[in-house]
Amino acid sequence: MYSVTPIGYIESPYKEKFAVPRQPRLVSGATSRLRLIGEANTPEAVRGLEQFSHVWLLFLFDQNLAAGWKPTVRPPRLGGNERIGVFASRSTFRPNGIGMSAVEVKGIDKHGDQMYLNLGNVDLVDGTPILDIKPYIPYSDSIPDATGGYAEQAPQTMDVIFSESAQATLIKRTQGAMESEVIKQVLAQDPRPAYKKNKPDSKEYAVNLFDLNVKFTANDNLITVTVIECF
Repeated sequence: MYSVTPIGYIESPYKEKFAVPRQPRLVSGATSRLRLIGEANTPEAVRGLEQFSHVWLLFLFDQNLAAGWKPTVRPPRLGGNERIGVFASRSTFRPNGIGMSAVEVKGIDKHGDQMYLNLGNVDLVDGTPILDIKPYIPYSDSIPDATGGYAEQAPQTMDVIFSESAQATLIKRTQGAMESEVIKQVLAQDPRPAYKKNKPDSKEYAVNLFDLNVKFTANDNLITVTVIECF
């Protein structure tokens, strides 16, 4: 029997699974940070990490562990209709609930006794437990002639517009310009269930980003941000 202990927790703008990009590098406007804990919370543990532009994060899908897993899954990239083996997917429902992401290192900060890694292109929900950090090695980790199966190409994106009400809410906020760009990049990926895509849809959806409840509709390859509410 083995056990693992988190070395830290992610602090990100994604407050729920519905808002999280399905892969890293899809929302470049958002920044996150990793708060180290315990024996990992020391400058010595990250000494030399500033030499690397990217790192691998190994993490737990902690919100899904109790749900268990099945040998086959329905990837959104296949429309949510075709089943393939769980190991041919990046499903969050896995035998050991472990995920990994290659993310950008933007800096290392120390506030009092607390160490932080500032990160970009993170695709993790706020509070995700991190199990390990490994430097990304370009000559080894980048494989130019690799093939990507059913996910060979980047996903198509949708156009995003804001209602006057939504724009007015963001204009009043200190970080409104940055938040607007992140909202646009997140919603352009169309976070709705796969079976809803390319079909008429009259439902209004909502995602929690930062301290905002962002409501939107989607039709004809256009997402409209209808209302933005502050928590």
